[in-house]
Amino acid sequence: MEAEWRTQLHANMYLGKKERIRLGEAITRYCESRKGTPSYKGILSCANVIAAHLPISKYIDELQSHDLERFKQRRSDSGICNQTILHNLGLVRGTWKFASKLGYQVSQLEFPQLKIAKPPVRFLSDVEESNLLVSLDPRREGPGLAPLNERSERIQQMLQDSYDLAVILLDTGGRYSEIANIEWTRIDMDARTINLWRTKVSNGLILHMTDRVYQILLRRQGNGRYVFQNKAGGARGYSTQSIRKAIKKTGLEGCRVHSFRHTLATRLLRSGMNLYEVKEILGHAKIETTMTYAHLELNETAIKARNLINAANSQRHHCQMRTAA
Repeated sequence: MEAEWRTQLHANMYLGKKERIRLGEAITRYCESRKGTPSYKGILSCANVIAAHLPISKYIDELQSHDLERFKQRRSDSGICNQTILHNLGLVRGTWKFASKLGYQVSQLEFPQLKIAKPPVRFLSDVEESNLLVSLDPRREGPGLAPLNERSERIQQMLQDSYDLAVILLDTGGRYSEIANIEWTRIDMDARTINLWRTKVSNGLILHMTDRVYQILLRRQGNGRYVFQNKAGGARGYSTQSIRKAIKKTGLEGCRVHSFRHTLATRLLRSGMNLYEVKEILGHAKIETTMTYAHLELNETAIKARNLINAANSQRHHCQMRTAA
């Protein structure tokens, strides 16, 4: 489809004039170009928001920076957080670049700047993790769930998927999309390794499975292409509602699915790994990103220093006692 559009545009450009396209149609075409990607559902959701708050009947070359600024202000006044507004504007930016790439007329735009406050690093304690996994237990019973022996196979599989996904995220420190959409071709059960490709930073890493990750993958082995499949047999995509509900039920204030990644980083540092080693495990492109956890490493270093000083003081005290005797 994109090839046909390019052919048509090439002809128009040959005549010396670029074709125009309305914002709404450009958004539709951009969304179509993203079909089949893990972010497709989120893109469609953003497209609905844009359609409700921006003049999509305008030609995209008529769109002005002040239209975007007004959009930002209205969304902000409605209580929408800056992160969500940035996602919405990201769709407009993507559409704008896509239209320009295809040769349509586009205006010069300056996109609004929004500050995103960095929350403190939130990680789970051992007790919190245990409580969360109890809340995610696929065999659990409670409000809103049919008795175990009366549940449909599909519902039970969804519960199992959420539990398994949470454990693998906790033990690998992978980004949600890296684990939720992973294919079986990247899993080596004999070597007990996961060949994780980091799409966000375009690098890869061979991770060795923990015992519980191995047991989960051993149980999940099947004929599908993906470890976690949606109803159509494709990649799971972004579907975190069940895990988020369990987080809320467990009372984990300030915790998100991404906190599982922080949890692994924290445990590795507290077990003696340095920041550069943790950088490799997490797949950070730059050490500056890993420096988010620098205070944890400094804390562990301070604890080691205290223990060494205590040991030295104790040894000196014993020597003095022996000398006095």
